[in-house]
Amino acid sequence: MKVTTKIFGEIVIEDDKIIHFPSGIIGFPDLTDFALIHDEEKGAGSIHWLQSLQEPAFAMPVMDPLIVRPDYNPQVDDELLKPIGELMPEEILVMVTVTIPSDLTRMSVNLRGPVIINTVERKACQVIVEGETYEVKYPIYDILNSRKKEGE
Repeated sequence: MKVTTKIFGEIVIEDDKIIHFPSGIIGFPDLTDFALIHDEEKGAGSIHWLQSLQEPAFAMPVMDPLIVRPDYNPQVDDELLKPIGELMPEEILVMVTVTIPSDLTRMSVNLRGPVIINTVERKACQVIVEGETYEVKYPIYDILNSRKKEGE
């Protein structure tokens, strides 16, 4: 499938790379098909993009929450995960959305609204984690900066 995107230009998405959100994502229930795109040069430890296949202008930055919060382990009601199929721990990919404001020092991730992906069935959902354990705007600029310096 060829998709012309706002951020990446024209890209080709293989059918086996399409991730289906049966209920859409929070705030965008009509957007149900996405591709997870990342910069090949920066590798898997960087920010990825959930690119909508229905709305070329819509791409959400996401990242692995363990990069910024190694103890991240939200408790999610099994009922919320039923639409994405049977889940085995090794078949789950968890991503969190990233907010990148013009002032990069205020960059944050939403630990309360993770995206849960069933990597085998390529189905996903975004859920809300109950309680006060995780923040909606967890600051990450300093964490990423220190990780970058450690890697140099």
